[in-house]
Amino acid sequence: MRRIHCGVFVLGAVFAVSMAVARTEVHEKVLLWPNGAPGALADAGDEKVRVTEQGDHVVSNVHKPSLTLYLPRTKGVRAAVVVAPGGGYRELWSDHEGHDVAKALNEQGIAAFVLFYRLPAQEGSTYKREVDSLADIQRAVRTVRARAAEWSIDPKKVGVLGFSAGGNLVMQASTKFDAGAPAAADPIDRLSSRPDFAAPIYTGFSDWKIDANTPPMFILCGGDDRPQVVSGMTQIYLALRAAQVPAELHLYDGVGHGFGLRATNKGPVTNWL
Repeated sequence: MRRIHCGVFVLGAVFAVSMAVARTEVHEKVLLWPNGAPGALADAGDEKVRVTEQGDHVVSNVHKPSLTLYLPRTKGVRAAVVVAPGGGYRELWSDHEGHDVAKALNEQGIAAFVLFYRLPAQEGSTYKREVDSLADIQRAVRTVRARAAEWSIDPKKVGVLGFSAGGNLVMQASTKFDAGAPAAADPIDRLSSRPDFAAPIYTGFSDWKIDANTPPMFILCGGDDRPQVVSGMTQIYLALRAAQVPAELHLYDGVGHGFGLRATNKGPVTNWL
């Protein structure tokens, strides 16, 4: 297997680096479908953001799926990671499971793209996770590949990382990909949606079709998470090993659900190859 340096950050007690978080920075936001996503509601209004007492930004009402770009200042061609925040497919916890993770990846010289995907579990939503949300992350992977030269990215080192519901979406992307449609009118749709590597973080197990074509994975959750999450992560790992797909599993004692990456987190940093 090609050695892929993902630079995925992991926890001791929680996710892993000590860093100052500057949320006032402005980063370019790219719509995945500038003329509107297939099946998206055209008149549903703008995204909504609520701020928790702890200062977390939680996004809902996503109808224009997008990528927020975090390109490192280092020169040269690099790996890229599409980051999918969690939120139960109802909302997106965009800081500690999104933008803060992207900034940390940048510190390691890795390009990162925070994905805002459509939310099928939001009240009144007509979207489906296996249709619309999946289409969004597939389009994200294709878009990064399509613009790889512009963003100084190796198109053969494009991965996905997601938390909770975002981890579920990562598993969908890793087991339901395609090679692209060579005759598609849109050049982006001609490219493969298969991630080169994946990192599902504290998500559960479903009836994933894991085989030798499944991308290598870095799997992480807290040992005190819900039993179905801990067992689900373990089942994913065992299925990957049975299929002879390279994988790492990290379970951290005393850690529950939803830790993400925050400025106060301190712990080991693992560079996964």
